[in-house]
Amino acid sequence: MRIISANLNGIRSAATKGFFDWLPTQGADVVCVQELKAQAADLKPELRHCGGLSGAFHCAEKKGYSGVGVYTRQAPQRIVEGLGLPEFDAEGRYIEADYGNLAVISLYQPSGSSSEERQQAKFRFLDAFFPHLEKLVKCGREIIICGDWNIAHREIDLKNWKSNQKNSGFLPEERAWMTRLFDELGWVDVYRALYPAHTGEAYTWWSNRGQAWAKNVGWRIDYQIATPGIAAKARSAFVYKERRFSDHAPLVVDYDHTL
Repeated sequence: MRIISANLNGIRSAATKGFFDWLPTQGADVVCVQELKAQAADLKPELRHCGGLSGAFHCAEKKGYSGVGVYTRQAPQRIVEGLGLPEFDAEGRYIEADYGNLAVISLYQPSGSSSEERQQAKFRFLDAFFPHLEKLVKCGREIIICGDWNIAHREIDLKNWKSNQKNSGFLPEERAWMTRLFDELGWVDVYRALYPAHTGEAYTWWSNRGQAWAKNVGWRIDYQIATPGIAAKARSAFVYKERRFSDHAPLVVDYDHTL
């Protein structure tokens, strides 16, 4: 089972950069996408179906903003849109493909980098999302949450960690929240479990400022975070960097599992 997570920074923009030409070559079973920046009416058939995959989407109410989707090769038993949190469901941040004993979720956590107001919204999201993560891990199913978590967990997860300790995405409170996710709830950072020491090859996002991409001055903020049973079945993972579809790069993980 191959699962891909990709922040597209605009699904129509990513399409013009070849994302939907690349996708059919990957043999993915589930593809989670974030930051659609599109409304349902903008999602033409060629964006909804691709290479044997069919998409389901949770769009933001605001035009050109946020939104998540999940493409599946095998139809899930049901699709769950949103968390039941009106403030954040309006922003299109969560969609779940439910296969009964396994669920795959596409998640786009808020960014707090644009303003203090958005940082406070991010903290509200983290506070509200944690109980949901606790409930998921206790439900008895295997869960894989793919997406842009907008937090680099450890110093190894970004190039310039020293100068970013007061910046959104690497704040002590955000990092502590992720530590609780792993240590208290038992979730597993799939990529990091496979490759404990990877640094530059693990980055998934690069600022458009300076020459961040060219110099690989990046951050690892896109993850596949899973319950222990399915996490243990992960066999390999890589960040795809040969072509650029977005300011993020797709994260690809292969699991010894079939849907």
